[in-house]
Amino acid sequence: MRETAGVDQPIDSLGADPLPLPRPHLLTQQWLDVAFLHWAVDPDAVRHLLPPGVEPDVLDGRTYVGLIPFRLVGTAVAGGPQLPWGTFLETNVRLYSVDAAGRRGVVFRCMAAERLPAVAAARAAFGLPYRWAAMRFSRDGEQRRYSTRLRGPGPAGSSRVAVTPAGPPVDGPLERFLTARWGLHVAHLGRTWHLPTTHVAWPLRRAEVQELDDGLIAATGLGDLARRPPDHVAFSEGVAATFGGPARVPTP
Repeated sequence: MRETAGVDQPIDSLGADPLPLPRPHLLTQQWLDVAFLHWAVDPDAVRHLLPPGVEPDVLDGRTYVGLIPFRLVGTAVAGGPQLPWGTFLETNVRLYSVDAAGRRGVVFRCMAAERLPAVAAARAAFGLPYRWAAMRFSRDGEQRRYSTRLRGPGPAGSSRVAVTPAGPPVDGPLERFLTARWGLHVAHLGRTWHLPTTHVAWPLRRAEVQELDDGLIAATGLGDLARRPPDHVAFSEGVAATFGGPARVPTP
């Protein structure tokens, strides 16, 4: 991964707009039909799962584990053509992180995707924990249904989720904490990196869970959280996102 100039001032993930992306811009893509299921946990319970140089990000003494199924559409080289394998289903398990520069992000524990070329490319280029999976998505009225089954080497795991948006738009401190994340942290090639993103604020609605049978969270070393109902559920029709160039995170 080639290092570029990074963001050198804090990002307030509780409502601030993202800062301009550092150059070069790498990719654009859309994240659509996104379900957000979150469980509150003690920060010390996940601290050991984060890369060097980042800490659990905390709101009111708690951090969160997210299970996020969605459709990823139209991946393209920034300013260039769409990639032939750039549209697929994805389900990720993620944690919430902050580095010494104040850059808030996410740390992915698993990124299940149905397109094997996308899995191979993301693992090679960025060290992201993509796993090849058999996946399905369907819509019945407002209800969205997602299924995931991991393939190949690594811990087995599957997930079935059905949610229905319910109620008016929501945009409170917790929603902003969980979704106004302008980048990710990842360990790759012996270093920790921050890969920035930008997009409009997520248009969120509360959602109700009709089905939840998840083994992905446990498969990533996070225990049996999914045996209890999530502490927060939301849904978004989606946003378009752009990735900027990565920056190295100083480590102790």
